[in-house]
Amino acid sequence: MLESMFTQLATMNPLLPAFVGNALLALSAFIAYVLTKHILLFVLHHYAKRSKAKWDDALVKQNVFGRMSQLVPALVIQQGIYLVPNWPITAELALQNVIKAFMIIMIVLTITALLAAINQIYENQPDAGNRPIKGFIQLGQIIIFVIGLILVIAALIDKSPVILLSGLGAITAVLLIVFKDTLLSLVASIQLTGQGLIRVGDWIEVPQYGADGDVIDVALYSITVQNWDKTISTIPTYQLVSGSFKNWRGMNEAGGRRIKRFINIDLNSIRLLTNTEQLRFSKFALLKDYIAEKQSDLEAYNAALDSPGESDINLRRLTNIGTFRAYIYNYLKNHPKIHNDMTLIVRQLQSGNDGVPIEAYCFCNDTNWFNYEGIQSDIFDHLFAIAPEFDLHVYQNPTGMDVQKLLKK
Repeated sequence: MLESMFTQLATMNPLLPAFVGNALLALSAFIAYVLTKHILLFVLHHYAKRSKAKWDDALVKQNVFGRMSQLVPALVIQQGIYLVPNWPITAELALQNVIKAFMIIMIVLTITALLAAINQIYENQPDAGNRPIKGFIQLGQIIIFVIGLILVIAALIDKSPVILLSGLGAITAVLLIVFKDTLLSLVASIQLTGQGLIRVGDWIEVPQYGADGDVIDVALYSITVQNWDKTISTIPTYQLVSGSFKNWRGMNEAGGRRIKRFINIDLNSIRLLTNTEQLRFSKFALLKDYIAEKQSDLEAYNAALDSPGESDINLRRLTNIGTFRAYIYNYLKNHPKIHNDMTLIVRQLQSGNDGVPIEAYCFCNDTNWFNYEGIQSDIFDHLFAIAPEFDLHVYQNPTGMDVQKLLKK
């Protein structure tokens, strides 16, 4: 039918068959584009919106169907060019090569969009943060792009891609230099994700990059961290492996957050307890057992002395700072927000110009930052307020108020 039509047109004008054939080919390609782009894609998108599944939404968002639809008009032109008369062989071959290259590009873009959709679908899984695959997806996209580039060049020059691949050996060194960061990032990404060193949602600290916050993205080339001041830090992936960083995930998994703070006690306020004070402290619920045990030990020790002498100087006695230290320990041990299965120590540190530090080393059983700070503050509010009960003075550098008190005396 087309041949008879083109024959009739040739009798009228030799240029008409080629003109009409090219117009019909262009019109066919346009109709194919409209049918796929505006009808088929509309139906697919409408179905994806109504569907309860999430995977089709990811395909729509990554425009997988849109990129695939570009192949339809290219196929129409590729197959229809043979029906158009009076095309020079050289021009026809060149157009076929261009169409092949275009189709390869569309296939590459479709595959990379499909990989991105797979990553999006995977990220919706509950445990996706534990094993992110974004780095591997990006690596796959790079490989697809490289293969696509080779195939496009081979299609344009009408040569076998094997010939191009055989020549890659000569430029391997150059490629290694060009893709050095990519290769380093690949190895680092495999180590970080494969061994579970970093996951989305982890709190990490990388001082050399000023990063201190939550990991919001783990990619092939970089790790993105949202700092506590809401700024964003981007860290090269391989730098985390070659350098060092702190991951606070272990704290959350253990269920305990460390409290390590001390109170400076004025040396001049440290003294021995009187019998009256021992009796008063023995009525403290947190000191009752401590006082009884200590009194028993001290009485046994003092009774064993051969010559106690005329003065009490040779006898062992309780001190107000030791009793205060015991009070802090029992207070923390009975505190509902302190983790009793983790280290709990109340110790005296080296004295210095700021007095004698009494350090509380324990773990809060609530790892939430807001709650943790409130619990820690409540504990030390109480300790600061209870210290005068032991006739101990919390040390601080002299202030104007201290001078005023001295002048009033």
